[in-house]
Amino acid sequence: MTPAINLAKNKKITHTVHQYDHDPRHESYGLEAVEALGQDPESVFKTLLFAINGEPKNLAVAVIPVEEKLNLKLAAKAAGGKKAEMADKDIAQKITGYVLGGISPLGQKKLLPTFIHLSAQARAQMCVSAGKRGLEIELAPRDLAELTRAKFVNLCEVQSSHI
Repeated sequence: MTPAINLAKNKKITHTVHQYDHDPRHESYGLEAVEALGQDPESVFKTLLFAINGEPKNLAVAVIPVEEKLNLKLAAKAAGGKKAEMADKDIAQKITGYVLGGISPLGQKKLLPTFIHLSAQARAQMCVSAGKRGLEIELAPRDLAELTRAKFVNLCEVQSSHI
């Protein structure tokens, strides 16, 4: 069990855990999950950490569809900052307690400001990392938002600054 799964269980959130054999050669953790589990790519979301206003340890979490790109201007705006950049990988792993490619928005060491892309609201269920490569947790978007105290915002509008 991972902290993400334990949190869902402890809070009695309806969820399903999906497991698959992670291929370290795959270029995209999120798309690997879509392919391995036969899921609709619009229902599988990736967890990205970003640093606000050039402060490497002032992090926030973006949960966006795996096929989308995070717009850093929109992420900064959502977090109340002037600018945002992708978090340093080592800092992201240390602060969340999860390994890259297995970072879950759930059960992180520290509850960070979390933002879920608007498109999730239209879905009955969504999948996010369950805290380990090759492990996904499927749950209702409203439950994810409740567990992470997240806000639903637009994070993927195409502009010049995106990752």
